[in-house]
Amino acid sequence: MQIPVTGRVPVRQHPEDAGADLTSVDSVTIAPGELAEIHTGTTVALPEGTVGLVIVRSSLGFVHGVSLANGVGVIDAGYRGELRVKLVNQSSEQYRVNAGDRVAQLLVVPVHLCDFVAVESLEGSDRGRGGFGSTGA
Repeated sequence: MQIPVTGRVPVRQHPEDAGADLTSVDSVTIAPGELAEIHTGTTVALPEGTVGLVIVRSSLGFVHGVSLANGVGVIDAGYRGELRVKLVNQSSEQYRVNAGDRVAQLLVVPVHLCDFVAVESLEGSDRGRGGFGSTGA
């Protein structure tokens, strides 16, 4: 599948990688506990039936304590704006983002587009209404 891109093209570091890196066009220092909006300069035209998931690079979160402020960004197929990333510095040290740094990954995955229908009740299941911790945390 080929996806039209304007601006900076997301790049996979290895051909078999699921995520393609998004890079920063900004240079910014993020203080501990602070947020920063990072521009990637990337716009994409995702095909209908797919969704783009913007996720943190594992080295940012694991090594530096920097993560995405919204957890996972959802890019709908009809969106044509710039992909921006909001980073949060959860460490006790400043984190510097330089222009060209890899700041997130873009995964493009198929999505089942369905219609939701209101009903009076739902069929039962083995799990039932069990929520957080109901499977033995």
